Amino acid sequence: MAVVREFTLPDLGEGLTEATIVHWLVEVGEVVAIDQPVVEVETAKAMVEVPCPYGGVVTARFGEEGAEVPVGEPLVTVAVGAVPDDLAGAVPGTEPGSGAGIQGAAPEAAAPPAASAEEADSGSGNVLVGYGTGAAAARRRRIRPGGASPLGGAQRPPGGAATGPADHAPGGSGGVHAEAAAVGPAGATGANGAAGAGAEEAGSRTVAVISPLVRRIARENGLDLSEVTGSGRDGLILRTDVECAIRERELPRVVPLPGAVPPAVPTPGAARPTGAAAGAGALPDEERIPLKGMVGAAAEKFSRSRREIPEATCWVDADATELLAARRAMNVPGAPKVSLLALLARICTAALARFPQLNATVDTKAQEIVRLPAVHLGFAAQTERGLVVPVVRDAHARTVEDLSAEIARLTETARAGGLSLAELTHGTFTLNNYGVFGVDGSTPIINHPEAAMLGVGRIAAKPWVHEGELAVRQVVQLSLTFDHRVCDGGTAGGFLRFVADCVEQPALLLRTL
Repeated sequence: MAVVREFTLPDLGEGLTEATIVHWLVEVGEVVAIDQPVVEVETAKAMVEVPCPYGGVVTARFGEEGAEVPVGEPLVTVAVGAVPDDLAGAVPGTEPGSGAGIQGAAPEAAAPPAASAEEADSGSGNVLVGYGTGAAAARRRRIRPGGASPLGGAQRPPGGAATGPADHAPGGSGGVHAEAAAVGPAGATGANGAAGAGAEEAGSRTVAVISPLVRRIARENGLDLSEVTGSGRDGLILRTDVECAIRERELPRVVPLPGAVPPAVPTPGAARPTGAAAGAGALPDEERIPLKGMVGAAAEKFSRSRREIPEATCWVDADATELLAARRAMNVPGAPKVSLLALLARICTAALARFPQLNATVDTKAQEIVRLPAVHLGFAAQTERGLVVPVVRDAHARTVEDLSAEIARLTETARAGGLSLAELTHGTFTLNNYGVFGVDGSTPIINHPEAAMLGVGRIAAKPWVHEGELAVRQVVQLSLTFDHRVCDGGTAGGFLRFVADCVEQPALLLRTL
């Protein structure tokens, strides 16, 4: 007998509370194997594929591509036992041998009221945060609002009546997610004390809202949800709707002068005049880009860095002609290529060995400077999804050739959107080559909670005094932005001068090997 199991978005670690659905990897009615990835999501750190710990037939999907899903909200439901275990746990997409009436059924598959632990669990070999290989703990279920699920999943029966636990009996018309009323804080049912989670009664109007996060944001800002028009399916109120309503409420109200003609209010859905029809001086419609996902995470980190870190920057010009010559000498035919960034990374690790004060972080709670024993070197990589900072683990123990190979691998993975959280976090020092953008210098923001960042500008031919004579040399500007709490200007200047000396005379690195 098939048992319908609900798989919710697991805790993805690093304090992440939500993720955005990028691409569904399965369809409703498809047979999935245990631990088969079912959806690709984007978090504030990276894009990851989420595996499902159950094997069976997908009976419902929750969430359109582009939708934001909080941790703990349902992703899919799977009819476990609808296919033999050897098929459900083997090859994804294998046709079930014994269907139990599930394959080809509607997304709302009927579930029996109870099942044994052996029937309920197919035995996931991997452990997700919040999921294990044992029996899943029972959890209080909630009634979905009338119409469709907010994320595009199973729907309520056409009659509009809430389906209770009795509707889960075999042959009933209740959907997979027809659930008992959710109990809110202090035992209240619903956000306003009304029965039925996911819908709030405001006067005579039912407010369609499902996400606890949306209700909490509205409650904390004193926003009446009955005054908000939802932009989701069937009028569902989304988080963006609440945030827009809060912003509009905070805008100053303009009082028209007596006799003034009020501006025309465009009819919803009506086309706005553009080009010549809009008249001279007409401005295009404003564009709003939500600060969420990786963009939002970067914005928060930049803001926190500027709030917490008293940073300072020093810079110097260096003659990189000899460094470029050394790289050409290394890249002989048949040998692995060595990148310029790898040479600069090796110079950084040598400088940090001499000035360990900059390979540190500040523990603000304990009011301590923490000097770190290993160098995990981050480097900035530009991708189609924005700027990311992959981390080369234990860079201090790698050769130039090894550094070059690892940087190339991480860069390729970053551009494909496949970096893991471990490859994007826990860096101790960052190398930023903004010379690829054709600029000479910059005062970058430190990658919090690190203590310093080395910036490298473009290498350009410039007049330079070399061995007492004026010559055209390949000159680069180097800058060091550092946390003034971990060291003074003398240490920062010494670090930067050592880096510049190694750029001008790469043979100095031999003394540190």
